[in-house]
Formats: sequence, structure tokens, C-alpha cells
Amino acid sequence: MQEQVQKCWAIETTPIRPATQADAKTALSVLKDMAKGHDRVASLLASETPFKTFIVSAFALSPFLRDTGGSRPAILEELLSTDLATFLAERVRRARDAWKPNEGGAALADTEIMARLRRAKRELAFAVALADLSRHFDGRETTRWLSEFAGAAVSATIDHLLLSAHEGGKLNVKDVANPSAGSGVVVLGMGKLGAFELNYSSDIDLVVFYDPQSGIIVDRDDASETFGRLLRRLIRILQERSGDGYVFRTDLRLRPDPGSTPLAIPVEAAMLYYEGRGQNWERAAFIKARPVAGDIEAGERFLRELVPFVFRKYLDYAAIADIHSIKRQIHAHKGHGEIAVKGHNIKLGRGGIREIEFFVQTQQLIAGGRMPELRQRATEPMLRALVEAGWIDEETADELVEAYWFLRDVEHRIQMVRDEQTHVLPETEAELKRIAYMLGFEDTTAFSKALSRVLKTVERRYAQLFEQEAKLSTETGNLVFTGQRDDPDTLETLKKLGFQRPSDISHTIRTWHYGRYRATQSVEARERLTELTPELLRVFGESRRADEALLRFDNFISGLPAGIQLFSLLGNNPGLLSLIVNVMSSAPRLAEIIAARPHVFDGMLDPGLLAELPTRDYLAPRIANFVGGARHYEEVLDRLRIIAAEQRFLIGIRLLTGAISGAQAGRAFTDLADLIIAAAVKAVEDEVRSAHGDFPGGRIAVVGMGKLGSHELTAGSDVDLILLYDYDEAATESDGAKPLDPTRYFTRVTQRLIAALSAPTAEGILFEVDMRLRPSGNKGPVATRINAFAKYQREEAWTWEHLALTRARCICGDDRLIAEANAIFAEILGRKRDIVRVSADVISMREMIDSEKPPSDIWDFKLIPGGLVDIEFISQYLALVAPAKGVQPLIAGTNTGDALKLLGDALMNPNDLDVTLEALHLFTELSQIVRLCIEGEFEPKEAPAGLIDLVCRAGDYPDLKTLEGDVRRLSKAVRRVFQSVVSGLVLSPNVRCGPES
Repeated sequence: MQEQVQKCWAIETTPIRPATQADAKTALSVLKDMAKGHDRVASLLASETPFKTFIVSAFALSPFLRDTGGSRPAILEELLSTDLATFLAERVRRARDAWKPNEGGAALADTEIMARLRRAKRELAFAVALADLSRHFDGRETTRWLSEFAGAAVSATIDHLLLSAHEGGKLNVKDVANPSAGSGVVVLGMGKLGAFELNYSSDIDLVVFYDPQSGIIVDRDDASETFGRLLRRLIRILQERSGDGYVFRTDLRLRPDPGSTPLAIPVEAAMLYYEGRGQNWERAAFIKARPVAGDIEAGERFLRELVPFVFRKYLDYAAIADIHSIKRQIHAHKGHGEIAVKGHNIKLGRGGIREIEFFVQTQQLIAGGRMPELRQRATEPMLRALVEAGWIDEETADELVEAYWFLRDVEHRIQMVRDEQTHVLPETEAELKRIAYMLGFEDTTAFSKALSRVLKTVERRYAQLFEQEAKLSTETGNLVFTGQRDDPDTLETLKKLGFQRPSDISHTIRTWHYGRYRATQSVEARERLTELTPELLRVFGESRRADEALLRFDNFISGLPAGIQLFSLLGNNPGLLSLIVNVMSSAPRLAEIIAARPHVFDGMLDPGLLAELPTRDYLAPRIANFVGGARHYEEVLDRLRIIAAEQRFLIGIRLLTGAISGAQAGRAFTDLADLIIAAAVKAVEDEVRSAHGDFPGGRIAVVGMGKLGSHELTAGSDVDLILLYDYDEAATESDGAKPLDPTRYFTRVTQRLIAALSAPTAEGILFEVDMRLRPSGNKGPVATRINAFAKYQREEAWTWEHLALTRARCICGDDRLIAEANAIFAEILGRKRDIVRVSADVISMREMIDSEKPPSDIWDFKLIPGGLVDIEFISQYLALVAPAKGVQPLIAGTNTGDALKLLGDALMNPNDLDVTLEALHLFTELSQIVRLCIEGEFEPKEAPAGLIDLVCRAGDYPDLKTLEGDVRRLSKAVRRVFQSVVSGLVLSPNVRCGPES
């Protein structure tokens, strides 16, 4: 017998012990009674094995197990000879099949399925408790088996109800052997049931919808009442206590607006509710939702359609504040402010299970829309996924996983005592000792110490993420903004914080609190801003020209349509305060972008933002994921506008913070443009195809010119494009309902593309588009056939057009056509040219630019003599003359710096090359920062204080005067290089060597 028991249970030591001797005697007495007529139990009783000691201890500690064993000794009898997994799987199977009719074929009476389910549940609960207490199972296996059984029980009940309604003429199921199949009845398990995390004496949360189009409803007018009656029976079948106990307490209150809706509502009505009126707590609830019964495929379809509601494409920090306010309300209402072991609520109390779940779910709500891998249901896998995604560190995850399962073990033991749905630890020492012993602790002191450590760990981790209390008095002094007059102490505090005009600042903040802006009209928004104000003032006070920066922030929030989102975001992420101060003090252009489209700021919450370079590989999946699922043309374009604005902003933030260089920003802005344009081209082609069909053999290629072609876009750049096309020679028109000839067809594609990229909408525009670099400029057709393009470049193009061609790069389109275009670029750039003519043309062009667009001052890095235009001319000139000088031709689309390095080694004096590259680097860094932060020219006397700092940092200069000296030195040097390289002669008098003083 001993070998048999050890084989089944493999218990070598007893992990638990009775709380009292009296309990142990009672348990042994029950075991003796169970042994009568049950041979294996009798053998166990006669043995002196660890398992016998364990059973006595379990019965002593749990009146529920003792009563169940005593009244149903056959359960233990079978457990002593059956593999545990086999035993449990059989109970799940029995539950799933409990609905099946007897041989007569008619649906069972409700009482019969109730009895079958209760017997199976009691046997499974008994076995799972023993497995858990003996450490055969950990919490993961316990919750999994309980959840599997619950799903089986609900599925059986739904099948039973559908079959019975079918026989009653209320429904017409498609298959009486499988009533749920194709029924359109959606049964979702919510919360722990959905996540396979059900606790030992858990209730189950269900939401039920039905599809009127499924074909099983006999009378649609009667559908609501029919399903209402069925669900009332479902609650009775699962929840009502009988001599056999109960199956699960069942809660249907998570359905839409439960106070005024039937127990089951149509799928379409539910979807309309969630899309139009769904609450943030419902979003959190649906994170764990899983189809557990009924028509599983219909349930999965419903959840797929609900994804945009649950996981929004951009972040919603007001939702996070809402979720957190629920947690605060729980504490306030239930009185769980302090951590104490006796009477502590393991689920809802501070440091409890709910805090871990909120820790996970709030981050899922934040990031799940952008990161599908963060949409998992179960808590532990989600903590691991948050580590993988970079949202939390591994130490945090390890601590919370350990804490979670420890608390789940405590919860299970509280419930195993008497099979009660409670989460509260006993308040008496004797009952607390029972829980401590069930967990294997030596005494209540050891248990209390371990529990307190876990609760404090959870509370600390939770607090780091969420709990920032409002502090209206700081270490610096008072901050009071009530009433009509300034508080003297507050003015003194503002002075200490760094503000020069404290009375103005005080007046500004009172304006916020009076709700005079739209952003501060709601009570919630003002409360969030009030909590935020002390830290806001501290951080702004640390910036240069603190008053100016705060007033810019005031101007920013004065234009917001609503403020709760932003205030909640900043309140939950204090690190972002420093960033927004940086923006307000140095980058008015970015501040305006945030004001117009606050959602662009959401991406700042990606923990890896500043650590990851915004490469093409980084950007592509984010764009594809955001645009994916758009249902029509305009939605695709709007999503492209949203993601483009956000990613441009985030590239700018990286540049602003110094995480990337100006050159890296240029490449990132360009990679983003490439991907957005490619996606827009695809959408345009699909749209044109839907109206006009395909053009036989039709294919296009989009060529990026200028800074787009050379990977040197800035934050404010427009895009220079040429659209090339070709088609089968024999084709005369497209094959759609509204056919077009080739010229009109590809013109239509091009016009649609220009509109898609540049038309102003509520979401802004994607890019300003310039197509003047196409053959014949504005006089030529907007789309050019490839053979006409080749002919034009060979026979008609001017030198300036071939200079422009050095930066031509195909960014998307048909692979064969791209190859043809690249061959044309290579042919033209490979020509051996008349060097004297090219030199004369370049000098003439530079003189014309200098005459028509003179630089405003030394800070016009593009147009000053020796500035970026001169450097680009040097590079492009070398590209055109290289073949004539026996140097390998340049590949079109090479950026300016790489072109200089490739050609300059052979065609430039090494010192000239070095100084040109040095100037290119500095002017690129400065231009990228200036174009990012402001519209228009950089005027130091008018520029925000923070921008001056950024400009100096970009060039690694201590102050503006030193920087200005180097700009003058380098520009003069580059002008000399331009003269030396392009002509070898002294420049004409019309070409000035420096800006006018």
C-alpha cells in the first residue's frame, strides 16, 4: 500500500500540520469512518506513511475537505489508485458531457444536469485541494484545472439550455448533437476565468450575447425574452445550492449597462455600446475576456472586432487615471489604508492581488494598441512580456511573479477552509494559525513576516507606477492659488523656485484653477492639474527663463480642447515633465504640434524610445501595425497622417534630447517618409483600381529627389517627387467599370497621390509635395512614362537637372520599373561631360541663387556663402565630372557626406575635403535642431532660451559667440573650397564671400 500511495502522490514529507490536537483527532476519526468498506482507505489508515499524515493534517485544517471526504469516501478511494491528472481530466470530461441526453434522446431535466455537474465539481475540488496542499500542484496548475472545469461546466449548461429551447420550439439549433455549433451565442468568460486563473472558491463572471442573424431564433421579437429565461436558468443550474453543493456562483453584471439591459443582448447592440459608450473599466475587463462556451468561433470574432475598443491605437492616460481611481475608491470605501496581516484583504487590500493585476492591465491599456504582444490574458506571462517589451525590468517582474503566486496560495487556503468566496485573512490568532500551517509556515509570526514582505514589495512596485499623491506644500514652501489675491508665502516660494515674475505666474495658475480654459473646465482635469502643479513649478523653475517657458506652457494648454488626457499622462509619468519643459523652453514648433495633436506625445512612454535608433526596421512594423485593419481609403490615409505625425515628433524628441545626431535624424525622417509614401501609394493604387480597374502591364515607380532622395530630410522638409510609369504597348485603356486611357490613368494615380500626401484634413497633412523636378518642370505632365523620362534626360535636360539627378532615389514601386529607372540614372551620371561647361553652369546657378535668395545673416546655414548650398554644389559637381576625370561614377541617391567621401579622395585636396566635411557636419546639426524647434529663421535675440542652449550643444560649443566664430570660419573656408573645386578661378564679383555686416 505504501508503494502504491507513493507512486500516486510521491509524498515523502508532510508540508502541513494540524493547528490543534483536537482537530487532528477529529480528522483521524473521520478517516477511520471512511475506511469502512473502502479497502484502499483502510490500507492508508493502517499505514504509517507521510501521505496518511498529510491527509489527517488536511482534514484537520479544512472542515470542507473533512466533510467532503467523510460524506463521499469513494472520492479518496479512487484517488488512491488513479493517476491524478487522469482523475481530474475525467471530471472535466464528465462536466463537459453532463448535458448529453440519456438513451431516449430528450434533453435532461435541469435537476439532472445540476446533479451531474455538482458531483464532478465536488470531486475535482477535493482532488485539487489535496494536490495543492501537498505541493503536487503549484498555483498555476490549480488555477488551470479549476478554469478548465468551469469552462466545461458552462459549455455543458449552454448546450443543455439550447437543446431544451430547441425542443420547446423557441430555438432551432443546427445540430442537436452539438447545439452550440453555429448558434451565434457568444459566452465570454471574464476576469480570472478568461485568463485561466480561477481561484479555489471563485465565482465566475460571464457576458452573453446572441447573433439574431445566426438562424437559430424562431421568433426575433421573442429573442430577448427567450435568452433572458435561458440565462436565469443558467444561473440557477450553476449557482443554486443543493444537497450536492453548488457549481459556481455566477455573475452577469459585466454586460453593457447591466442596470437597464436584458441578461443577454444582440452582438450588434453590444458592439455599438462599446464603441459609443464603453467605459474605461470595461476596457480593462475585456483584456482577459475569452470565449468559454457557446459558439466559440462567434466569440472569437466578437473579441477581434472589439480590439480597437480595448486596445486603442494611441494612448489614453485618462483611462489609466480612471482605473487607478477605482483602486483608490476600493481603499476608501473598504478601509484598506494600512497593511496589517490579521483581517487583511489579500485581493483588494494594499499590496494585494488586485494591485498586481492593475499594474499589468494599466500598462496593457497604455501599450497594447501598438504592441500586440502585450494583449495576453494571464498575469505571469504578461509580466514576462512587459520585460521583453522593455516596459519593466526583470527584477520587477520576478518580484511581482513571486508575490502574485504567493498571494494566490494564501487566497486559496483562505477559501479551502470552508469553501467560501472570501479573500480576508482571519482576525483571530487561532484561525490565522490555521492559514499559516496550511501554507507550511512554522507559526503565525513567520507567516506574517513573509506576507508583510510580499505586500510591501507589491505596494512599492505599484506605487512607483501609479501612486503619486498631491503635495500642495513643498520643501521649498507653500503653494496656495485660491482666492483673488496673491498669497505672500506663495510668491516667495515661486521666487525660490526660479521665477522672476512670481505675481504673473501666480495669476496664471489661478486661471487654470478657475477653469477658464477648455482644458481645465472639468473637475477631473482641475484635480489632476492641481496634483501636478507643485512638480510642474519645480521643474519649470529649473529651466532658463522659467517664466517664459511656463507662460508658453500656459499658452499651450489654453488651446487644448481638453486637458485631462495630458494632465493624467504627466501625472503618471513624472520623467516626462522634464521633457515637456525642454520642449516649452526650446522648441515652440514642437509645442504647437503637441497642442494641435496631443496624442503624438503618447509615444514618449515607450521605455526604449531613447535607446533605440528610429531605423527603417524599427519604423516599418509600427506603421504597418497602426495602419493595419483600416477598413477604407480615407481611414488608411488618416491613420497614416496620425502615425506620421507621431513618429516625426518622436524622431524630433530623440534629436532634442541628444539621443540621435542631426545626420541620424535626417536618415530617420527620410526612412519615415519612404514608408509613409509607399503605404500611401498602395492605398491610392487600390482606390484607383476600384474605380478604373487595372491598366494592362501597368506599373509605377516613385522617385524621391532632393533631400528625400539623399536621406537628408529635416522636420519641416517638403518632399520632391517624380512618378514614372509604364504599361503594355498594345493596351489602350484600363479594364475597370470606368476605363481610362494610359495618360489619364497614370495622371489620375499621380493626382490622387499628391492629394493623399498634401491635402489638409482634421489629422493634418502628410507632406507638402513638390513635383517641379519632373521633366519640363511645372509645364510637363505630372506623371512621366519611363521611355519619355529616359529620352528627356538624354536629350533635353539641363545641367541643373542632372545635378538634381545625383540625389534621385526610387523609394517604392514595381521592381522591374525601379531597375529601369536606376539604369537610366546610372547611364546619365556615367557620362563623360564637358568639365568647363559644367563648371560654368554651376557657377551661374550659384550666382543666381545668391542674387535671388540672399542669406538673411550668418545663421542662415543653407544660403550663406560657404553654407549647405555650396557644399551640396561641390558634391553634385564632383558627381557630374567624375567620369570625365576617370573616377567611378556616383550611385544616384547617395547622401552629401558619403558622396564627398567617395569622390573627394580622388578629386579634392585632403584638407579641403576635411574642412568641407567638418562644415557639413556642423551645419547639418544646427539646421536639424533649428528646423525642429522653430518655424522661420533662427534669430538669437528672439529665440527661446532653451533653443540657444540646444544650438550650442549641437555643435558642442560653450556659448553662442564661440559658435558664431566657427560658423564664420568654416563658411569662409568652404567658399574657398567651392572656388577651388568648381572653377579653379577667383569667383566673379557678384558672388559674395560672406554675409553683409
